[in-house]
Amino acid sequence: QVQLVESGGGLVQAGGSLRLSCAASGRTFSSYAMGWFRQAPGKEREFVAGISWSGDSTNYADSVKGRFTISRSNAKNTVFLQMNSLKPEDTAVYYCAAARVAGKSPGLYDYWGQGTQVTVSS
Repeated sequence: QVQLVESGGGLVQAGGSLRLSCAASGRTFSSYAMGWFRQAPGKEREFVAGISWSGDSTNYADSVKGRFTISRSNAKNTVFLQMNSLKPEDTAVYYCAAARVAGKSPGLYDYWGQGTQVTVSS
């Protein structure tokens, strides 16, 4: 089993940057693809970025391409989301998740963190 804990959220001004971290426990962390999702009030959970178990393949939502970067350190059991050029529409609760295979569907992911709030002011 994998336990995930997100951190690094907060309040930033538009155009600013934020780096989210997701610390994982579990000996088989490196066997999982990892993803970041976000959910704004009144909206459905949305795929943001994903990374394969080996870290050699990444995928991004069109809305964040060129601004966000996902990475992972299997040695540290941690996945990161570097967010640059933040916009007010990026405001949401951000969740990290682990899946047996990479994909954009939330249903593919077996384990979820508790979420961290990201707020971008105008």
